[in-house]
Amino acid sequence: MTRDPPGCEAAVRLDRADPTGRFRDRFHLPAAPAGHDGVYLCGHSLGLQPRSVAARVERELQRWAQLGIRAYFEEPAPWYPYSETVRPGLARLVGATPEEVVAMNALTVNLHLMLATFYQPTATRRRILIEDGAFPSDRYAVRSQIELHRLDPDDTLVRVAPRDGERTLRTDDIESRLDRDGDAIALVLLPGVQFQTGQRLDLQRITAAARRCGCRVGFDLAHAVGNVPLALHDWDVDFAVWCSYKYLNAGPGAVAGCFIHARHHASHGLSRLAGWWGTDPDTRFVMHPDDRFVAQPGAAGWQISTPPILALAPLGASLEMFDEVGLDVLRDRSLRLTAWLRTLLNDLGPDVVEVVTPVDPESHGAQLSLRWLGGDPKAVVEELSTEGIVCDFREPDVIRVAPVPLYNTFVDVWRFVDALRRRATR
Repeated sequence: MTRDPPGCEAAVRLDRADPTGRFRDRFHLPAAPAGHDGVYLCGHSLGLQPRSVAARVERELQRWAQLGIRAYFEEPAPWYPYSETVRPGLARLVGATPEEVVAMNALTVNLHLMLATFYQPTATRRRILIEDGAFPSDRYAVRSQIELHRLDPDDTLVRVAPRDGERTLRTDDIESRLDRDGDAIALVLLPGVQFQTGQRLDLQRITAAARRCGCRVGFDLAHAVGNVPLALHDWDVDFAVWCSYKYLNAGPGAVAGCFIHARHHASHGLSRLAGWWGTDPDTRFVMHPDDRFVAQPGAAGWQISTPPILALAPLGASLEMFDEVGLDVLRDRSLRLTAWLRTLLNDLGPDVVEVVTPVDPESHGAQLSLRWLGGDPKAVVEELSTEGIVCDFREPDVIRVAPVPLYNTFVDVWRFVDALRRRATR
């Protein structure tokens, strides 16, 4: 690969001066075709595998092999309370108490569970506010929940969109829409970080505006958890859901997570979809003679089914690294990586690439979204993959790139932009 020595040397110096970069060695890095480490900038879609995961999963496989059903109760690390072991780490990442979070199911399943509880339309307050560019699964979930209430989704959904000629949302516009229509809105559902543009929304302001209007508010944190600081409890968010296979590096289809604010835990007026794992662990195996559901305290009371031990093990391994380094340290490194990426992209010139993601550091996470102006962006992504440089494309014209602070380097960023530079000048 042809390199610009001065540019690469600068990246090497930045990496050497950053001790946080040592965590890169704790991940398996996909190889490039030539056998060298590839450049993996797709943690916004699937995080890399921590090296400690294999031993974690193998330990549970051995317990299964050696103990069978007894593994649920025998020390060390019995399976029965296994899901509780990841709650403190998740709580620290989202700014909550351990009682307010739970690891369970998949993201969209958790979203359905939360909508079943928090979307209770009335004759006068029945609408749901979402973004016009919401992730498809969120749109499908919301529309189907509206239909379950025998309402018309096209009439019930309230959409907020960027202004004409803009690519990202303005918080002022969201607040104005709530001020105008809030009396008719039952629920606000927005992302923490927008999946296509990489924009980080101001969840604190949005929550405050929604609550002023009497709306419940929930967030899809798929692209925010493990990526940007969160304070869900202090912001007074009603609920949030997220997946764990992106920045949390818990593996494909990993166990997802859910936050439910403590002020809802003792409420007897909330409906829920119930299952046996949401009951009191001390009496779960009593097999009550009647069919009345008695929820255990906290977000864990929204659990339905037996936790998947083999899927929880990788999440625990990843959370240990987050606790070791600290999200604040990772966030600082993330901002330096994205600033370096933006600087190098700007050097390519305005006729080559446009960065869609907002410039303000408070308005983005690790992901920068680009418009490639020199040809077919999808073809560029495919060409880069032949060199072992992994990013991704989203319709209609966006290339998504995420230098993840746990395992990406300044040299990774330089190699990506150098590959773009060579394509722009050929």
